[in-house]
Amino acid sequence: MDPSPPPPADDRPALSPIDEVPLTFAAGPSEPIGFADGPGTWVEVDVAAPPERVWALVSDIDLPGRFSAEFLGATWVGGGPGLGAAFVGRNTHPNVGEWEITSFVDAYEPGRTFGWATVDAANPGSRWRYDLEPIDGGTRLRFSTSVGPGPSFLTMVIDQRPDKEERILLRRLREHHANMVRTVAGIAALAEAETGP
Repeated sequence: MDPSPPPPADDRPALSPIDEVPLTFAAGPSEPIGFADGPGTWVEVDVAAPPERVWALVSDIDLPGRFSAEFLGATWVGGGPGLGAAFVGRNTHPNVGEWEITSFVDAYEPGRTFGWATVDAANPGSRWRYDLEPIDGGTRLRFSTSVGPGPSFLTMVIDQRPDKEERILLRRLREHHANMVRTVAGIAALAEAETGP
């Protein structure tokens, strides 16, 4: 199932920047939207596969590199998955080049929830999370992210252009959302192929 909404018909008005992706906020939102609001986005898809199969895929930290245009892969630091475990992710962006970032698992309930905080576990630059819910015929998979409250490359960009804060945030959330849509679609396809006839 394609988790992305259909494109608008030609006779419908174009969406405003805030309506292009679903948004969440830790606080607010303010007007205009700011980093302090803790903005984020999410995607959700129903997968015709059992939660244990979907879990095996979402808990593989390297797998999203097969689908995302930005995330290249990751490697565990020390031990494997578990609450408090760390991994180093590799990323690329046309405006930045390649970089690595350390992340820390901050939500881990096998078969249900897998989440991590980037940069600093106590004051993350961003948070990412998969939630799995058993449904009739399979699993509802939700992938969510939020920025802040800690510093990151995004805050450096905002500091350079504070007058463009909302625009910078919305552009970044649109990029995240597009990669998240590709990732959950890829996970769903793999999970369903494993359980299909």
